[in-house]
Amino acid sequence: MKYVSAFDLKRNYESMKDEIKEALDRVLESQRFILGEEVEKFEKEVSSYLEVAHAVGCGSGTDALFLSLMSLDIKEGDEVITTPYTFFATASSIAKLGAKPVFVDIDPLTYNIDTDKVVEYITPRTKAVIVVHLFGLMTPVEKLEPLLKDKGIHLIEDCAQSFGAWRKIDGKIRRCGTIGTFGCFSFYPTKNLGGYGDGGLVTTNLSSLAERIKRLRAHGCSGEYIHEELGMNSRLDAIQAAVLRCRLRHVDDWNRKRRIIAERYRLLFNVYKISEFVKAPSEDEGSYHVYHQYVVRCERRDDLSKYLDENGIGTRVYYPLPLHLQPVFKYLDYRRGDFPEAEKLSQDSLALPMYPELTPDEQEYVVKTIAKFYR
Repeated sequence: MKYVSAFDLKRNYESMKDEIKEALDRVLESQRFILGEEVEKFEKEVSSYLEVAHAVGCGSGTDALFLSLMSLDIKEGDEVITTPYTFFATASSIAKLGAKPVFVDIDPLTYNIDTDKVVEYITPRTKAVIVVHLFGLMTPVEKLEPLLKDKGIHLIEDCAQSFGAWRKIDGKIRRCGTIGTFGCFSFYPTKNLGGYGDGGLVTTNLSSLAERIKRLRAHGCSGEYIHEELGMNSRLDAIQAAVLRCRLRHVDDWNRKRRIIAERYRLLFNVYKISEFVKAPSEDEGSYHVYHQYVVRCERRDDLSKYLDENGIGTRVYYPLPLHLQPVFKYLDYRRGDFPEAEKLSQDSLALPMYPELTPDEQEYVVKTIAKFYR
């Protein structure tokens, strides 16, 4: 029996071991471990890659969201619209500031927030909308951005799973994290651009907000031991920045390989005649999906996942319980049935193995095993 893991970091490390060690040695020789030159260089390099004016490193993707909301003075009584089908941090960052997360159902094809429904949930208390570019596919933010701008509502892009993704807007390629007031990135090790620990990034085209994020990430400090406001301790480590500088040079190639793997899955689903049981993820026109996860919709999800595990194939369920049904958000008074598309997806979605080093033979074994299950 073969073994195919859901994700394999070791193969990636083997491919660039010497490059990483050289970067780590550079930091160790400098003995500068918090912020400093490595972080500054990474911020410049990543802002150039994304084509955004400012990039500010921080401690995690969760902190990136929290810092963004803090800098907009989101507070108790405010409302922030977002999706119920995403990682917990998107909504918890809102709630931790005392604001109210307001959920909007998803598009069943893209899994992202249904942009056509957002306007129905806007109230005088709405201060921001957080869209999540889930699993590597950008939300069509061009539908939302002009509307929100007219209403004085901030657009925040949660880009934790979508580094390198883009959409063609008005004939131009626009990368995720460059359209809204803020883009929020995670560099958790399994991400398309992942570090070797926690790390995050906030992007913006507004200089005043970039400066405020820099203050807030360091206890609201504007000078040595001078604190203008209450901030937090969320500084990017130099070691993580050095690793990310190395990995940034390869991320486009890795994303290209992810797209090849995604297309191979689609072809294999047809070859093994399982398309009626397993639905491949969608990629809407004008989008460049980077497949952080390869999430299918399938019949008898839990039974299939168990069968694949018994045959040495790792899978994951993202996410088994939508945010509006989480116990911690009971006070929001949402009920089962409020967001039917998100609830359906939580019951039939399954992430198959996906990483740049996944081989064609391993992919065929995965699909062949799925076919055996349904036969």
